[in-house]
Amino acid sequence: MIPTLEDVVRITGLRVDGQAVTGVTYTSYQEPGERLLGLEVRDERLSLVQQTALQASLGVANARHRTGESQAEYMARLTEDARAVLAEEEGEAVDRDLRRFLTLVIGKLILGTRGDPVGCRCLPLLEDLPSVGSYAWGAALLAHLFDSLGTSSRETGVARFFPLLQVWAYYHLPSLGRGVARGRGAVPLLQCWRFCRDERSLRRQVTLIHEILDTVPFGHVRWTPYVGENDDAQPWVERGHPYFGRDIWLHCFNIVVPLHHRLVARTLGLHQVVVEFPTRQRPWERPGRSFRGIQHVTDWTVRVREQLDDWEQRGKEVVSEATSNEDYFRAYARRYGAQVYKGTRRPVRRSFRGIQHVTDWTVRVREQLDDWEQRGKEVVSEATSDEDYFRAYARRYGAQVYKGTRRPLDPEGRISSLEGILHSTIQQRDDLQVVVYQLRAELDRAQQMVGGASSSREDLGRSVLEGQLASAAARAEDALAQLRERVRAGAEDHPGADDHAGGGDGGATPTPLGSGGDAVA
Repeated sequence: MIPTLEDVVRITGLRVDGQAVTGVTYTSYQEPGERLLGLEVRDERLSLVQQTALQASLGVANARHRTGESQAEYMARLTEDARAVLAEEEGEAVDRDLRRFLTLVIGKLILGTRGDPVGCRCLPLLEDLPSVGSYAWGAALLAHLFDSLGTSSRETGVARFFPLLQVWAYYHLPSLGRGVARGRGAVPLLQCWRFCRDERSLRRQVTLIHEILDTVPFGHVRWTPYVGENDDAQPWVERGHPYFGRDIWLHCFNIVVPLHHRLVARTLGLHQVVVEFPTRQRPWERPGRSFRGIQHVTDWTVRVREQLDDWEQRGKEVVSEATSNEDYFRAYARRYGAQVYKGTRRPVRRSFRGIQHVTDWTVRVREQLDDWEQRGKEVVSEATSDEDYFRAYARRYGAQVYKGTRRPLDPEGRISSLEGILHSTIQQRDDLQVVVYQLRAELDRAQQMVGGASSSREDLGRSVLEGQLASAAARAEDALAQLRERVRAGAEDHPGADDHAGGGDGGATPTPLGSGGDAVA
C-alpha cells in the first residue's frame, strides 16, 4: 500500500491538479536569491538559504513555544508578530516578503530538507507570484516523499513532510492507534489529529512499529477510508478528482517518479489483478543521485518531455477485470510462499489463511494433501549408535543450551547441558592422552638420534630439543591431570554420567538423555 494523490489532497489540502512543478534547475541560486529575496544564498554551489535568516526577515526569528502555551495561542502570537513587521512594508518590499514566506513554507515543509538550511529551487517559479497557486504542489510533495523513502533497513528518518505519512497511517492502518482525534469534520484531515510525542528512543519506536506492522490482521487494513466523505466543503478535492485512480508520472523539478496506482487497485474499490511489475526493464531511467541537475543548468521540461506529456494528459486510468482477489493471492503465494519477508523464515501471517475469502484447500494445498494421501515419508536411520550425535551436540552447544536467550534453564535442560560438557571433557582427555603418547615417543626418538654425538654444538642442540619436548610433554600431562580432575568432579556432581566416564578410558557409548529413552530436547 502506498499514499496516492487522493490521500495528499484530502490530508493536506494541497493542490494535485494544474501545472507540474518543473522548470529549470541551476548550478547556483545566488543571483535569484539576492534579487528575489534580498538574502545571501549560502555557498555559490548550493541551493540553500539559512532558515534563521528567512525567519528574521519575516519578524519571527525568536518565535518559540512558551511554557504552557497551546498551539492556537502560539500561532496567534506568530501571526501577530509577522503582521506587525509586514505592515511597515509597501510596494516591492511586500512582494519580497511574500516570496520569503513562500520559500520558507515550500522549501521547509513541502520540499523539506534535513537540518537548518532551506532549499530554494522553487525561486524561479516564485518570480511570477500570481501563477504560484496554479502549480500542483501536492503532487510535488508526494514525488519528494517517494524520493526520500530509502530501501535500506538502516534508514530511520524522513527529511520530508512526515505528518502526511502519519495521518495516512491513521486512516489506512487504524490498529496502529498512535494519534488522538481532536476535531471531527475538520478539513483538511490533517486538522483532525493531535500528534502524540513518544519519549522512547528512535530505535525502540522503529522496532515497535515494525512489530505492529508485521501483525496487522488483513481485515484491519482500510483500503477505502474516504467513502462517504462530504466533498462539498473541499473544492480542492473536487478539482483533483480527474487525477485520482490513475497511473501517472509525478514531477518535482529534477525528481520525476512514477505513481503505480495499479499496484493498489483495492484503494479504488476494485479487485487486485495479478501484476508483473518490471523492476529492471523500465521505459525510462530517472537520473541517478549523482546527477540530479545540480552540476549543470537543466531544463526539465525538455529532458523529461514524455513524462510531462503524461502528466498533462492525466496519466492512464486504472481498471480491473478481476472478479475477485483470489488469483492475486494465489500468485502471491506461488511467488513468496512462506517467505512473506524475503530472506526470513517467518510463517505466513494469520491474516492470510483463507478466512477472508471462500477457499478450496484441496486445490490450494494440493502438494501437501498428496503427501498425506501417500502417508508421508518413512523415517529411517543408518546410525549404529548415538555417539556421533552426542559428540556433535557437545561440540556445537556445550553449555549454551539456550543460545542468546535469558530464560532460566529447567532441570532436564541443565542435566542435558552437564552431560554434554562431561562428554566433551572426556573427549578432550582422550585426545590429550594421545598427544602425550606421541610427545613421549618423539622425545625417546630424539634421545636415541643424538645419543652418540660428541661435539659441543651437537650437545647444545640436543639439550635444546630435549628441553622443548620435555616442556611440551609436561604441559600435556598437566592438562591431562586437570581434565581427569574435571571428569572426577563431574561424575561426583552427576552420578548418572558414570556410564559416560567408562572407567576413565572414554570408550563407553553414552546412554540416551532423560528417562524412558527420551531424545535430547
